[in-house]
Amino acid sequence: MEKSQGSKSEKAKIHITGMTCTTCAATIEKGLAETLGVEKANVSFASEKASVEYDSSKVDLATISQTISQLGYKVATTKSIFPVSGMTCASCVNRVEQALSSVPGVVSANVNLASEKATVEYVEGTDVVAMRRAVEEAGYGLGSEVATLEDVTTSAQREIRGLRNRFIFAFVLAVVIMTMSMGPDFLWKPYLLWALATPVQFWTGWRFYKGAWGALRHKTADMNTLIAVGTSAAYFYSMVAVAAPALFAADIELGLYFDTSSMIIALILLGRFLESRARGQTSEAIKKLIGLKPRTAIVIRDGKEMEISVEEVQVGDLILVRPGEQIPVDGIVRQGYSSVDESMITGESIPVEKKVGDMVIGATINKMGSFQFEATRVGKDTTLAQIIRLVEEAQGSKAPIQRLADVIASYFVPAVIGIAIVTFIIWFFLGPQPTLTYALLNFVAVLIIACPCALGLATPTAIIVGTGKGAENGVLIRSGEALERAHKINSVLLDKTGTLTRGEPTVTDIIAAPSFSEAEVLRLAASAERSSEHPLAEAIVKAASEKRLKLFQASDFKAMPGHGVEAMADGKKLLVGNLLLMRDRGLSLDGLKKEADRLWSQGKTVMFLGVSSQIAGVIALADTLKPNAREAVGSLHRLNAEVVMITGDNRRTAEAIAREAGIDRVLAEVLPENKAQEVKRLQDEGKVVAMVGDGINDAPALAQADVGIAIGTGTDVAMETSDITLISGDLGGIVTAISLSKRTMRTIKQNLFWAFAYNTALIPVAAGVLYLAFGHTGVPSGLHFVFGNYGFLNPMLAALAMAASSITVVSNSLRLRTFKPVRFEKLMEGGKQMAIDPVCKMEVDEKKAAATSEYKGKKYYFCAVGCKKAFDQNPEKYLAGKSK
Repeated sequence: MEKSQGSKSEKAKIHITGMTCTTCAATIEKGLAETLGVEKANVSFASEKASVEYDSSKVDLATISQTISQLGYKVATTKSIFPVSGMTCASCVNRVEQALSSVPGVVSANVNLASEKATVEYVEGTDVVAMRRAVEEAGYGLGSEVATLEDVTTSAQREIRGLRNRFIFAFVLAVVIMTMSMGPDFLWKPYLLWALATPVQFWTGWRFYKGAWGALRHKTADMNTLIAVGTSAAYFYSMVAVAAPALFAADIELGLYFDTSSMIIALILLGRFLESRARGQTSEAIKKLIGLKPRTAIVIRDGKEMEISVEEVQVGDLILVRPGEQIPVDGIVRQGYSSVDESMITGESIPVEKKVGDMVIGATINKMGSFQFEATRVGKDTTLAQIIRLVEEAQGSKAPIQRLADVIASYFVPAVIGIAIVTFIIWFFLGPQPTLTYALLNFVAVLIIACPCALGLATPTAIIVGTGKGAENGVLIRSGEALERAHKINSVLLDKTGTLTRGEPTVTDIIAAPSFSEAEVLRLAASAERSSEHPLAEAIVKAASEKRLKLFQASDFKAMPGHGVEAMADGKKLLVGNLLLMRDRGLSLDGLKKEADRLWSQGKTVMFLGVSSQIAGVIALADTLKPNAREAVGSLHRLNAEVVMITGDNRRTAEAIAREAGIDRVLAEVLPENKAQEVKRLQDEGKVVAMVGDGINDAPALAQADVGIAIGTGTDVAMETSDITLISGDLGGIVTAISLSKRTMRTIKQNLFWAFAYNTALIPVAAGVLYLAFGHTGVPSGLHFVFGNYGFLNPMLAALAMAASSITVVSNSLRLRTFKPVRFEKLMEGGKQMAIDPVCKMEVDEKKAAATSEYKGKKYYFCAVGCKKAFDQNPEKYLAGKSK
């Protein structure tokens, strides 16, 4: 639920059951739009949700729910019981009910004074904390939920169970009716058939009448109209033939079609049941995300640990997380160290190291140690809540390709009714005897075989599965339109710093003079730089720390801006800086000049170490490529996309990075404000451009691009401007997004082809066009059950074909669940081979591993001796864990 600032306009997402085609969704949209106080309504048939904007001063959710019910559909809500404290009389009950009812999303609230409990019915996304706050402001207390009487999932499952039960009832009676119809005649047989068909027509088939009436009230027609009219024609014709045969001319051969009407209803209910179950599977991804929501958190308040509901966690709370526990909300680590499994959010299976100052994401799993973190985002602001919101919005959006299907579907039902009427007239006046029988059967067959459902489901089911699959793998696609555009991308523009590279300098080369070793050069340089706050100094100190070098205590430290630093360490005067500093102090480069030139030509920053009166070595630093960057660029090439790098760096540095990554084209020395112009220039060349960036200065370029892709580790501004967000920051996500888009669009086109081909081919068959081929020669004996003697389609088989068409479309969309994202086999980091510690699952550079062990002929690398000891005691335990 959302509430607009400074107005009474509110938004609600409502889960609706009972829709059978896109016309149902259009009927609900029209009905809601005509409701006083409703400002905007958008209904998605595939996701079974309505997004409604309304003025709460004119209309409430109870009225909106009632409107949907009057149209013949149901609102799926959650019903929960909460304990209420502080009530003393009946007027207290009134005030609590009013307080709860005022919360956006609450449909109804009933408070019992005797039991001191409130039963609240509310739609998805309603903020329970807002309920508690409203009750507290009224002067009472609302405790934690004690029971859920029914949630949205339960309501949807009840709908599916109802379809199954009604199908079984209808099918059993239909089989009995068919068997009796083909059996010997007896006195009361027509009346018995009538009696058996009546509950099938008006109890199991009531949903069709209800839906047709709701559509008729709003001067439209839908799938329910076709079924209700078709089965009613067969049923009432048969009823009149039994009750008043004298109304027909004496020379007309009267037939009874109770078996036809009953079996059609049974088969359509079977189709609806299978379709509903399959459609439920399309939204498995969003259900998984919602299922990730943590329930409780251990907070530390006033020095005491207490377990509370996650809804009660406030920004600034200090939260304790033990090994194996779920992190309840987003925050920053304040104490402790651990590794965290973020695969459920980012799609990356390798746990991420967390130390003081690092961000943690709610719903992820703590693997190893305990730590305490400060909550920074709670409730609807958490990363998980935002992901769920984005995915729901994407699944409810429409792709441009859907517009054609929607336009056709809007004219489809009236056109089919027109074709059915024309069919009846033609066969009644021009058909073979008995003309009424053939006219009626063809009329019913046309109405029943037409399937706007397949058209309506073709695009949205694929979008729901596609966006859900993307979210499972750390790729958030903002809309169906973005998903469609992404498959056309042929130029990928990568921002260099922070997107293609790590965004921080790293030591890449150490070259020592003849009388020094590489380790000695790094140790002395780091000892001098330890007191500096310059990013290059921090990179040198970090490199020494990674190599576990013991640094000297430095004294007489002096920073020289634009040049470098000087200090005393190990009894030696040390200089660390650029070439200008070395020349100022009169130090000769000797044989290191050639090496320095080589490193400069690669676009690297070169630092010199001077010891006393000579140069001891050269240290090169660069903003290194992210792991898998080269592999990602190669994969983009295989998708026929040109890869362009854009940067504000000088051309020499930019081209060096581009060569290393295998990039086709470089746009160097581009000012931040000119990035959007460069995107426009590429578009003017006829390119469909994807811009990938992570900073605030990338936002205009992301907006200008055909598809803006934001790195999730970047800023919120970039993420808000983008069409696609990569949560993990792994460039493989770009390949995944484009590949998923191509696969989804291929599925949509297959679905639309099937839906159009089915209706185009079979409606004429149902109208009796095959009579032209078989009318005089007769239908081959093997096809009599399907086409009778003259080529007329059996209406019962028309119902079966109609059900099969929808199920085919949904099943084809479900195949998208088998999509596998790009996974690069080798993790290369700055040219170093990386391995995975089988115990803590951390990345380990094989050359820097603290310990190694061999088991069954394979070598394993460990980040700490403790991990090796644990592994050696029980290798199978950790290898089994690795394979999960």
